Amino acid sequence: MNLNALDLNLLRVFDALMRERSVTRAGERIGLSQPAVSAALNRLRHLVGDQLFVRRGNDMVPTPRAEDLAAPVRNALAEIEKAFAGGVAFDPARAERTFTFMGADFFSMRLMPALARRVSAIAPGVILRLLDSARGDVDRLLQEDLIDAALERPLQVPDWISSELLFRSPFLIIAARGNPQLAGIAAGETIPLDLFCAMSHAIRSIDGSLNGFIDGALEAIGRRRRVVLALPHFHGIALSVAASGLIAAVPKQVADILPKDLGLSVYRPPVAMPEPEVRMYWHARHDDDPAHRWIRAEILSALAPLTEGSEG
Repeated sequence: MNLNALDLNLLRVFDALMRERSVTRAGERIGLSQPAVSAALNRLRHLVGDQLFVRRGNDMVPTPRAEDLAAPVRNALAEIEKAFAGGVAFDPARAERTFTFMGADFFSMRLMPALARRVSAIAPGVILRLLDSARGDVDRLLQEDLIDAALERPLQVPDWISSELLFRSPFLIIAARGNPQLAGIAAGETIPLDLFCAMSHAIRSIDGSLNGFIDGALEAIGRRRRVVLALPHFHGIALSVAASGLIAAVPKQVADILPKDLGLSVYRPPVAMPEPEVRMYWHARHDDDPAHRWIRAEILSALAPLTEGSEG
């Protein structure tokens, strides 16, 4: 390979294609036209001696050679950006950048509206994206800079991933208002254990698993519940519970904002459960990046109301 023929723009095009898997979106990301991105890709293919990306439908799928190059190229670009940033302050008002996060639909309801309102007022050139947590593989997505941060319950992560506590998330139980099985039990009260285990449950699950935090708490006292519905989104769970005799355990921060017109009542679970932490994870190479520090601070500020009553 002739390194004299390799310029920084080619690396930027390669990195953008790895992130976006689309010639059009890659061009939009780095400010190049689609023909310019295609021309740069052809130059890269000639230099590397590999197709690098193969079209599959509307996607550009990386070859094994491209996968091998992805992390070294991204790390090299990050080091170059860091070197030239040199402590330059980040100016949100003049920034033109896309920040991508990954999390449950919970964050579509509880984070993104407030964050979008805050950011649009002070950084009109900033674009925000939230990917569904079903995308999974947080380590790879952070390593390849496909996301800026993951918003998740505690994960086992390598030491190159930094994290910060966002809030704790106690569970409450939702049921359709007027559910005959709960007659005589007022909203806000505890559902008796025997009744709780006898009722049919819905669970939020991104992988189809029928077990959650509450099942561990029940097993500890020799009890079980019956889960009959698993859905990947809390909003779908709420709609399903409202239209049936099911009950479901949801985070307090979800129960707090369920629309009144869904006709749901909220109860307390009959067993003590741990209050899971929800954390923000990002690649440690961004620890001191001014733009990244700014968006992390905005996320914490937007989520501050959720910490009320969730500590302890």
